[in-house]
Amino acid sequence: MMEIRNIAIIAHVDHGKTTLVDKILHTTKVFRENQDTGDLIMDNNDLERERGITIFSKNASVTYKGVKINVIDTPGHSDFGGEVERVLKMADGVLLLVDAFEGPMPQTRFVLQKALHLNLKPIVIINKVDKPNCRPDEVHDAVFELFFNLDATEEQLDFPTFYGSGKNGWFNNSLTQCEDITPLLDGIIKYVPPPTINEGALQMQITSLDYSSFLGRIAIGKVARGVINEGQNIALMQADGSIKRMKVRELYVFEGMGKRKVTEVVCGDLCAVVGLDEFNIGDTIADLENPEALPVISVDEPTMSMLFSINNSPFFGKDGKFVTSRHLRDRLMKETEKNLALRVEDTDEADSFLVYGRGILHLGILIETMRREGYELTVGQPQVLVKTIDGKKCEPYEILVVDVPSEFSGRVIDLVTQRKGEMHIMESKGEMQHLEFEIPSRGLIGLRSNMLTNTAGEAVMAHRFNEYKPWKGPIPGRNNGVLISKNQERTTGYSIDKLQDRGTFFVDPGEEVYVGQIIAEHIKPGDLIVNATEPKKLTNHRASGSDDASRIAPKTLMTLEECMEYIQQDECIEVTPKNIRMRKVILNEDDRKKVSKSMKSEMV
Repeated sequence: MMEIRNIAIIAHVDHGKTTLVDKILHTTKVFRENQDTGDLIMDNNDLERERGITIFSKNASVTYKGVKINVIDTPGHSDFGGEVERVLKMADGVLLLVDAFEGPMPQTRFVLQKALHLNLKPIVIINKVDKPNCRPDEVHDAVFELFFNLDATEEQLDFPTFYGSGKNGWFNNSLTQCEDITPLLDGIIKYVPPPTINEGALQMQITSLDYSSFLGRIAIGKVARGVINEGQNIALMQADGSIKRMKVRELYVFEGMGKRKVTEVVCGDLCAVVGLDEFNIGDTIADLENPEALPVISVDEPTMSMLFSINNSPFFGKDGKFVTSRHLRDRLMKETEKNLALRVEDTDEADSFLVYGRGILHLGILIETMRREGYELTVGQPQVLVKTIDGKKCEPYEILVVDVPSEFSGRVIDLVTQRKGEMHIMESKGEMQHLEFEIPSRGLIGLRSNMLTNTAGEAVMAHRFNEYKPWKGPIPGRNNGVLISKNQERTTGYSIDKLQDRGTFFVDPGEEVYVGQIIAEHIKPGDLIVNATEPKKLTNHRASGSDDASRIAPKTLMTLEECMEYIQQDECIEVTPKNIRMRKVILNEDDRKKVSKSMKSEMV
């Protein structure tokens, strides 16, 4: 029987996880010599490639010196924490990847805490030692301190460290450059323990799922005890205590980037099971005669909610294939099956649903994915989840870390304190200032764009959920109002030119707009209704060249996440496969006035 090592690669966003996996795949000759694979092989989803981040965890398997190494690439954003917690259950060791300049970041702490809690053997890799200003020795001390603060055991504190550069393709157990990453692969075999072999009746927890249009839903997990065979009758034990009798139709193990069909999988190996239906992540596949369940996977609670509704704008149904509330509901329910940190609730209105997630990025990725699949929908302003603890109203707080050039640090502190943030740490890292704050999650909404404007795009910020604490009171929102379209038609360069001194436009001349659509940011507080569709009146004698005098600034392009942070309570975003538009929830101005009057009288 072949020896097995199961490792998960964990790190903060952009510290080089996926590049390291590429190097492992190339070094172990997974591909033919002449095969063109490109970079970031594991990030095979379009969204992951565009954003340069890992969203979904993935498995690959390589063979080195006769040992099978199962590699799990995990996401680095805490918004995808639900994904990380599950897949760590399949590993016996973790490779903690840290940038030689930035050192351990908030998300590093988040994922490492989960790994140490599961008692996994850590190997530390200090990556990017070829970068200028890098400080590998200081970073090594900072990692040790982080382990200590997370209550690591004596054994975990005695972690092996490797240095190198994933981009240049070498890792060594000292700072001396070597030829390739074989010292690291030898280290994995030496330091990561083989999986514990438990004799007895079958037990396997489903920690991930895959879908194939040919095979249907596929359950993925690690065999924790016994052996699983093709054609075997098993008991599927669910979280609610129910037990279903099922049959394993096909079994696959991971090999290279794909899967290989087998007839049996032994204890300690990762496998994919075909033929089970109606299973959920966290269920246990057990022996039919004497079934025993493994503890259910618990995932951190969501901290943010958004209202998803059908698109009810005048441009409804122009771009999308899926536009009804039934389409929307089915798609959201399907997402909750594999996205553990997501929850969906019905509301009093038949065409609106409350969706709970871990943060703006988590919800933004879901909306962007749905949009690309051809859905049309409207989403409201993100709201944080409020809890009552010991009779007090409490809200989620986050730890915010900002690295910024020293000359901008004053502006950053000012911005964060305006939003009820408190500074805990301020220290210099070369020419950069490292600032750490505790801030209510509400204060983070809309902070990124403000901060980038105020620091000439130099600030690097990251945050992670900390805990629920008492409500901090009102936080100032957007300072400026918006310009709202008065009628439904195409905008004209003539009108936009005349209105440019009133605000910054989100639309170009010749774009179709409708009544109630937000077309620009006002330069003052308060909203303004404008006519941006008026054509130039022609006269019978025109001065030559007078039409060329209009100089229109190009429109401000806003991403979906920026729109989510920008809108206020009475506004929403219309999302279609081709367009993202901001609008007022109530499009008609008279109706808006009636509602605001009735709200004021209720408050009185």
